[in-house]
Amino acid sequence: MTIISLEEAQAKLPELIYNLKPGEELLITDKDRLLAKLIGQTPIAPQRPGPGLCKGMITIVADDEEHLQDFGEYQP
Repeated sequence: MTIISLEEAQAKLPELIYNLKPGEELLITDKDRLLAKLIGQTPIAPQRPGPGLCKGMITIVADDEEHLQDFGEYQP
């Protein structure tokens, strides 16, 4: 547990926050009165969506011979 003054916290707050280790506590005081308590947390890994999320949103039309005729000269 680390105790710092309000003035010191204002001067370097981003540095203090980014350097907090998981579970570490930082107490911010003003004239020996506790104002705030910061506790470092472990980053939460983003969850990958499960399979089937877009089920029914995409339709694949396999029998589309009309449009393939436009590309006839490119086909072997």
